[in-house]
Amino acid sequence: MDNSLKKLYVVAWIFGLVFYFLDYVIRSAPAVMIPQLINNFNTTELKLISMVGTYYYTYSTCSLIAGIALDKFGGKKSLFTGALILGIGCLLFLLSSQIAGISGRLMQGAGCAFAFPGCVYLASKGFSSKSLATAIGVTQCVGMLGGTAGQFVVGPWVEEGVNIDSFWLWSGIITVITALGLFFVIPKEKRSEQSSGVSKPVGYLEPYKIVFTNPQSWLCGAISGLLFAPTTIFAMTWAVAFFQKDKGFIFHEAAITSAMVAFGWVFGCPLLGFITDRLGKRKPVLVGGAALMILSLLQLIYLPDLYSAKVSMFIFGLGSGAAMIPYSVIKEANPDYVKGSATGAINFITFGVTTLLSPLFSRWFGKNLGIAPGEEHFHNSVLFWIGGIVLAIFISVLLKETGSKAKEDLVMQ
Repeated sequence: MDNSLKKLYVVAWIFGLVFYFLDYVIRSAPAVMIPQLINNFNTTELKLISMVGTYYYTYSTCSLIAGIALDKFGGKKSLFTGALILGIGCLLFLLSSQIAGISGRLMQGAGCAFAFPGCVYLASKGFSSKSLATAIGVTQCVGMLGGTAGQFVVGPWVEEGVNIDSFWLWSGIITVITALGLFFVIPKEKRSEQSSGVSKPVGYLEPYKIVFTNPQSWLCGAISGLLFAPTTIFAMTWAVAFFQKDKGFIFHEAAITSAMVAFGWVFGCPLLGFITDRLGKRKPVLVGGAALMILSLLQLIYLPDLYSAKVSMFIFGLGSGAAMIPYSVIKEANPDYVKGSATGAINFITFGVTTLLSPLFSRWFGKNLGIAPGEEHFHNSVLFWIGGIVLAIFISVLLKETGSKAKEDLVMQ
């Protein structure tokens, strides 16, 4: 690929970041408007949390569709379709109906499934392998800026009495406009370019056969899922309610404290991506980030007076940027011509883990929120996530090193 085309893909990647920013704003915003959504959809808190959680059902499954679409139809059509579906999903939240709410949230998950794989796909065409992890880290950084805005910015709006219908209306309109922009900015790909590196056309399911028969793909997904779950399920869905009811925080404090996780990601994702690129190794940074997550959560529950919960959650978010490293590993552990499917596959496994853990957490801890003794309930809920992170570290031992340093060592041998 010539340099001029690479530059076009970098520009397209930057535009794709807008889509990913909106993805996280929409993903995290419901956490700070739970009472308003309960009234809007005339439901209970537990049922609403379950409704919000349906996002991950379609997000995980449609990640596979996104991977196929990117490898077969390129970035232009795929990202346009994803952003358009997301926009429609936002507009459905304007209807005061549980059916519309569930349908809207399912569509939001389906549309968002195209955002991150699409950005990684564009980045892999615009950046060299030596800077790919950094680019992926920057991508996730922008996403978490959206997650921060979804709580830091939207939370105070809601607290000041801004109608949530206005938020969902403008979110829908801006996302549809972004969809049109993506369609015009992303370069049109030739068939030969999409299938470069293969001597014959690859079938629709063949890329996934390649990715899913590679054990390293499953290890990457499991690790990423176990590191992602505490942020997606706890920080972006339950944390505001937990800090309010278990810790006695006022709404504003609870919302800001919860949002500090996403704020930590803003720094952690590009920082850890840069470190792993500079070291030329993935596993040490991956394990180090996971260890930092554990230490920050242990401090939160056992040494809460050491520093504020906001700092604890920020450090936790900083370390959880390690969840993005397996996204680089899976691309390096599979052939180049299935790069879109590899990202779709890891998204599917990652958020498949989230989909499995979400109802477990709701059943074991969510339904007792405000009923069980506060401090003990909070401690047990945090220990649940620590157990998952420890498991991720153990699985990391089985992961093969794919960094540039490992490749150099292999060549020298």
